[in-house]
Amino acid sequence: MDFEIVGQIKDIQSIAVGRGVEERSRLNKLYGKGRWRKLKGFASVRLPDDTIHKAEIHWYEAHGIGRRELKLKLPLLD
Repeated sequence: MDFEIVGQIKDIQSIAVGRGVEERSRLNKLYGKGRWRKLKGFASVRLPDDTIHKAEIHWYEAHGIGRRELKLKLPLLD
């Protein structure tokens, strides 16, 4: 990950759940079987050059496994 989340992720919304997650088979192989969800939210992030921006973040999550593969969506919202 080339960024660090500063504070809480807000306005979390579900993009896809269960069979709607296109990467489900790959996620099951890498991290284990679970009810995978693809989520998005907004948070302040610190980039490698130590600047802080508000950005949209996407990630996968399953109960008992946790958040995996956080992605920073561009453009930044500042």
